[in-house]
Amino acid sequence: MKSGGYRVPAPDPGSRIAWPADFGTRFTIFVDTEEEFDWSKPLDRDSRGVSHMKALPAAHAYFAAHHVPLTYLVDHPIATSPVAIEVLKGLIADGRSAIGTQLHPWVSPPFDEEVSNFNSFTGNLSSGLQEAKLITLTESIVAAFGRRPLAYRAGRYGVGPQTLELLARHGYRVDTSMRSGYDYSGEGGPDFSEVPNDAFRNGSMIELPLTTVYTGWGRRGGAGLYRALRGIPKGYGVASRLGMLSRVALTPEEMPLEDAKEAVRVAVGEGLRLLNFSFHSPSIEPGHTPFVRDAAALQAFFRWWGEIFALLVQLGVRPASLDQVIAAAE
Repeated sequence: MKSGGYRVPAPDPGSRIAWPADFGTRFTIFVDTEEEFDWSKPLDRDSRGVSHMKALPAAHAYFAAHHVPLTYLVDHPIATSPVAIEVLKGLIADGRSAIGTQLHPWVSPPFDEEVSNFNSFTGNLSSGLQEAKLITLTESIVAAFGRRPLAYRAGRYGVGPQTLELLARHGYRVDTSMRSGYDYSGEGGPDFSEVPNDAFRNGSMIELPLTTVYTGWGRRGGAGLYRALRGIPKGYGVASRLGMLSRVALTPEEMPLEDAKEAVRVAVGEGLRLLNFSFHSPSIEPGHTPFVRDAAALQAFFRWWGEIFALLVQLGVRPASLDQVIAAAE
């Protein structure tokens, strides 16, 4: 039986990005802009629907009203859909939002591997196949939008030991595939237990991990304590109810509002200079993801963002575009 084995190493302390003083404390939002599929079923190469894209302009307008730019990380079904391309061209005309890349290997040609959970993590594929898929997708994005994407995310956070080298070779500047504090090795994927929230450099690449915050009176135990709770029946739930430890990713998807607000307070209080939020584009229309099943859930989705934005304003945390992040990192 195949198993994951790529334990992403902790970055060298000297690789941490020292943000300039005038950058302040910022936040960014990356959108996994992707096809619709049934999350409860096995992955399927034929699941390439993008009907939710018609709802994207209204969602984009909501974020724009809060002066928040978005970086849309598009995968192959999006980058080759005339409807999706037209919608996204209109949105990035705001001059602040951007197009990046998200690689879902099961729907991104060439299709030289079988569809499986193991192969859904791109970093598990051969180096040659990884590069071929990256080239095909990148060229599709260039053809669709007339510019080379600079930011990348591996679908399912499926990085491997060759990922950053491949990205640098093909002109990428930013990777945001690492999900701080998460471990997907049980599914055959990478282990990010040693990856911090701080942005860091890896060669010429800027790594922007998705922000994960441990809250509660035991938060100093971090990933190690969280792993230990895995061996206790209902350990995570008990620790959360006791106020001992909760792991909170900065996304409205499965993360309760009050938990997320506390996570933001903790992150800012501990000096994190860039908070990295995310969500999946199909969540903007009911019925496509397990996170937004109906109209009430969609209202809760936008209410989550509204209250988070209000808190960020209160804390003096400003939004940053992809271009602003790259410029500040350099």
